[in-house]
Amino acid sequence: MKKTIQVGNLRIGEGIPLTIIGGPCAAESTDLCLQVGRALSQCCSTGGLGYVFKASYDKANRTSAGSSRGPGIDVGLDMLAEVRETLGVPVTTDVHDPAQAARAAAEVDLLQIPAFLCRQSDLLQAAAETGRPVNVKKGQFMAPAEMAAVRDKMHQAGAGERLMLTERGTFFGYHRLVNDFIGLGDLLDLGCPICFDATHSTQLPGASGDEVPRVSGGRPERAPLLARAAVAAGVHAVFIETHPDPAVAMSDGATMLPLSDVLPLIDELGRLAATVHALQGH
Repeated sequence: MKKTIQVGNLRIGEGIPLTIIGGPCAAESTDLCLQVGRALSQCCSTGGLGYVFKASYDKANRTSAGSSRGPGIDVGLDMLAEVRETLGVPVTTDVHDPAQAARAAAEVDLLQIPAFLCRQSDLLQAAAETGRPVNVKKGQFMAPAEMAAVRDKMHQAGAGERLMLTERGTFFGYHRLVNDFIGLGDLLDLGCPICFDATHSTQLPGASGDEVPRVSGGRPERAPLLARAAVAAGVHAVFIETHPDPAVAMSDGATMLPLSDVLPLIDELGRLAATVHALQGH
């Protein structure tokens, strides 16, 4: 089985320079998406890395019913289409509902299945049937090796070699995620490209410091450490959410990295990935 997938004009996987999947958590505005996407695209291009822009039109899994969810599918997909056309880069977004899979696939190059929905058979099948490549995030409640069942389900639905899996941490007691790097090795053995979500891995689900939490907390200062470890382990892509000012972001401000911090990190990850490839003989 090939450990590569085609995403728009970009190839992701084994023996290929590292890919960065990055952008703001939510598609807050076209201007924000273009600002972040342009900066990340230029940085990746300079370093010889692949780049996929990411922003969500709907954040359906929120701690509070009052949390911002994004602009909705119509406006959000229009924003993503403009980023794709203006910057000439592939784009990706979350899909939460089987009925939205085909609509999203018409505008984006890679469909992303959120971690909490990685076992939803109807959603996985709908995404696979679009013909687009699909990135399924590992559920926080699952052992890495259990993603073999998700892989098999996607193959049975027709995804073939259009599947990527993403590690984003595993629940450890209350309000904490941990990254199991032995488990990351198990994911790398599943025969498809593996992405590592550096920013969501620092999330403290439901922990905001409030007695009744309204948003999740996070430890974003640890995301660079985790990203470096994952690249050293041999992942094929790194997922990073970033914003010019996370404190005012519509969602996930507690885990996103400032854009000014991400650009030098990408350069570092690219140089580290090149070293790993050289050691592996690629």
